[in-house]
Amino acid sequence: MTDLFKDKAKEFDGNDVALGLSQGIGSTLLNHLPLNDTMHVMDFGAGTGLLTAQIVPRVHQVTAVDVSPAMLTQLLSKHGLKDKVETVCQDITVTPLNRQFDVIVSAMAMHHIKDTDRMIKCLAEHLKPGGRVALADLDIEDASFHPAAIEGVHHSGFDRKQFASLLEKHGFHDIHFTTAHTVKKEDKHYPVFLVVAVWQ
Repeated sequence: MTDLFKDKAKEFDGNDVALGLSQGIGSTLLNHLPLNDTMHVMDFGAGTGLLTAQIVPRVHQVTAVDVSPAMLTQLLSKHGLKDKVETVCQDITVTPLNRQFDVIVSAMAMHHIKDTDRMIKCLAEHLKPGGRVALADLDIEDASFHPAAIEGVHHSGFDRKQFASLLEKHGFHDIHFTTAHTVKKEDKHYPVFLVVAVWQ
């Protein structure tokens, strides 16, 4: 599998948009998601660990999942994460992990997933009964958020009602959306939602 983030990984944390997203999503997530020091959390699409770093102090363990070796290498280079975070570099829809989690979080990864329905099903299968997801991504936009020629972007955001229907289809309830952050690029604004839901 080609690492689409290989050339971006080293500079990723210096990107103002990425930093703004991680701060906005992270603070909103921590305000809306009950975490404690017994929990094992999966950070799906963890990248360089910008969200993982905010969660680690509040839980027992974080498993950071991503398909980019370069991004996970950057995560492991960070002080305070190497000894507290397990990294897994694989497509969990193809090769599931042999464990279940209390919580699964994700920031700006879902629009990189071609088959959203299959991904939601996969996340459900990786949760313990009563476990939660907290997923952040773009609201529907006009396909101008990413450069036109970029690879690996399969959705121009998501409609909240349609996304909620997918979650319900796979056994989630108590589904709540909030706007976690708004990205400003030139004269355009791109809202980012956070949805928290409980499985079974």
